[in-house]
Amino acid sequence: MDAEPETAKPENDPPIDPTDPYEREGQTFPRLTPEQIARAATFGTQESLPAGAILFERGDRRIDFFIVLDGAIEIIDQNEDCEPNVIRVHTAAEFTGEVNLFNERETLVSARTSEASRVIRIKNAEFRRMAAAEADIGEVVMRAFILRRIGLIRHEQGAVVLIGPAHGADTIRLQRFLTRNAAPHRLIDVEADPDAGGFLECCDIAGAELPVVIDVRHRVLRNPSNAELADALGFSETIDPARVYDVIVVGAGPAGLAAAVYAASEGLDTLVIEGEAPGGQAGTSSRIENYLGFPTGISRQALAGRAQVQAQKFGAKLAISREAAAVDCSKSPFVLRLKCGGEARTESLVVASGARYRRLAVPDYERFEGAGIHYAATAMEAALCRGEEVIVVGGGNSAGQAAVFLASLTAHVHIVVRAAGLAATMSYYLIERIEASPRITLGTQTEITALEGDDRLRSVVLTCRASGRSETLGVGNMFVMIGATPNTGWLDGCLALDGKGFVLTGVEAGGTAASRYATSKPGIFAVGDVRAGSTKRVASAVGEGSVVVSDIHRFLESRRGLSS
Repeated sequence: MDAEPETAKPENDPPIDPTDPYEREGQTFPRLTPEQIARAATFGTQESLPAGAILFERGDRRIDFFIVLDGAIEIIDQNEDCEPNVIRVHTAAEFTGEVNLFNERETLVSARTSEASRVIRIKNAEFRRMAAAEADIGEVVMRAFILRRIGLIRHEQGAVVLIGPAHGADTIRLQRFLTRNAAPHRLIDVEADPDAGGFLECCDIAGAELPVVIDVRHRVLRNPSNAELADALGFSETIDPARVYDVIVVGAGPAGLAAAVYAASEGLDTLVIEGEAPGGQAGTSSRIENYLGFPTGISRQALAGRAQVQAQKFGAKLAISREAAAVDCSKSPFVLRLKCGGEARTESLVVASGARYRRLAVPDYERFEGAGIHYAATAMEAALCRGEEVIVVGGGNSAGQAAVFLASLTAHVHIVVRAAGLAATMSYYLIERIEASPRITLGTQTEITALEGDDRLRSVVLTCRASGRSETLGVGNMFVMIGATPNTGWLDGCLALDGKGFVLTGVEAGGTAASRYATSKPGIFAVGDVRAGSTKRVASAVGEGSVVVSDIHRFLESRRGLSS
């Protein structure tokens, strides 16, 4: 049978935006087949509800999953006047929810029936069991949930409000934290938004108190720390100090997330501790194009976000904005102490705390951190310097990816490296693009020698190492992506480290060749950038994180065999 011709789209209709998930109805708001609904029904109960029944409310945790049999469910946000705003109506064969169903975070929206309805209610724990047991349903639901969260972010729905100067260091810090944790938010720039003054007066906010965040309960958080913001927004999941996990992973970069996915999928009780946001140092780059399986490329933040949801689908627990302060490795189980004051216990530990970019030894450098000096080059940072000239410091892949990305949005990119070229440190495909771009200039054998500005960076002095000649560039944004300083201070003498502070593993740590990732302390493993001798690539980190799980299994089996 010939397919029916498509109905022509009226000429006056706005064009479809392929990047907007709400335009992709079939994937973002799919309908389950009758056979899929019948299988899903075995995990829940059928209920008849009157019009106006509240199914869940914004701020609730561990909400249930609903499939509409007949009737309709409204998904509700609040508008700027705190009035209910219907953002979606689910009808027969559609289902509720987004990625927070896979964790214990607060839900971003509310739901109620708009008419008498019949639904299938699946309790939160049973929903997770269904998603794992029914692979085809789980795939449909997972894809829809991820796209729905992207839609909420794009349309600023279920969002908190961030008010402050867009270029202010603390405003940038808070916006970066919200962005990297995929939290919908709306930024009101007091330097550019003509309505900002009235908003501040209405909320009784003084200029000296900026930036502020207004949360879902309309509380005003005045320049909160990242941890305070995470707690206020319900990011953090409760850690039971009496519970002993099979494995705790410290760090949610590519290596840590890979370890969490494989450990949880193989039945290990898994907790991930992350100080800021999933993605680690990899989450600070705009796009990776040579990662296997993504021929058109994928942003590192998107890769981390998918891995986080994947780990949670298998039952891993993620504690965000919970930074490791110390570990007591003198007894079993190991006791991990957190900077917030809590602690967690585990039979095995994976150190995946990664590394951070080094700072430049330049006067006034710390004064401009966050106020012109950045360690990430994502769309958020690019928006701060659109149409301006910028500097990228570094000759590795992260610096190359940043330069190529920024060149499409800024007036010009100046790459500054101390070496004679890029061939020894950067992938060839990036070098080709840099050489081909008229908007990128490469300055070799050059270093930053001075920074100038007032409340934020205004100009940078470059000096040629060969000639000693200096040049001042009027740039207000500089992206520093050099070297690697390991995040190992919290280990406090527990493990053997090399001269630069990276964790020694395998034979170098005094062990055997049986485990490449075993440290000097049995039961503690190290993977990714924090491990001495590791290859500093995303694919390598993911590989190490997945492979180490077999070592963890062997360790746990040997311990339990000895204790039985």
